[in-house]
Amino acid sequence: MKIRHPALIRAAGMLGAFGVRRLVGTTRFHFRYADPSVDPELARQTGRRYIYAFFHEMMLFPAYYWAWPEMQILISDHRDGELITQVVERLGFGVVRGSTTRGGARALREMRRRVDRGHLCVTPDGPRGPRRHVHQGLAYLASVTGLPIVGAGMAFQNPRRAHSWDRFAVPRLWRPAACVVPRPVFVPPDADRATIEACRDEVERRMNDATEEAEAWVARL
Repeated sequence: MKIRHPALIRAAGMLGAFGVRRLVGTTRFHFRYADPSVDPELARQTGRRYIYAFFHEMMLFPAYYWAWPEMQILISDHRDGELITQVVERLGFGVVRGSTTRGGARALREMRRRVDRGHLCVTPDGPRGPRRHVHQGLAYLASVTGLPIVGAGMAFQNPRRAHSWDRFAVPRLWRPAACVVPRPVFVPPDADRATIEACRDEVERRMNDATEEAEAWVARL
């Protein structure tokens, strides 16, 4: 049954944020950066800004670990988006509504306005997949904002999986998680379609390689 009443959505958002803090808060996090300067903790101190990208299935990882107001995350306008918005706002994120497939032009304008507030965060395979596929909207956003794309690969150890298009990952209590971050991808300003596609493909390749590395790493922890 879908929750549609605004008061129920707000209540579910509060419970969801509480649950994320309690569940993901038991996780032991491990990180590996090809370029340490893109670490959000360091970038937060130096004032550098990036577009951070992570696959939809791993949203609980950054939703807990990097829940800061200067992290402006793009949440889809699809029917479950309002509930997700209620959760991540209570965790501490800034939220922009829209996606690469719905509300894209409006979301792009809003993301461009928020560049000076901090980092931009995108799930480039959302809201409906295909799983672990990067849509072109991410590369276009990088081109018009001038921000490099930092595409992370993340994994929980033996997570529970939802029966959804993304096989959404829910961590088990007290298990480790790993994050592998390759070097950023720079998209030139005013990039043409061929360049956008080449950059999109490069981000997708790096994110999938990093995800496979994170999954292999966390299995050994």
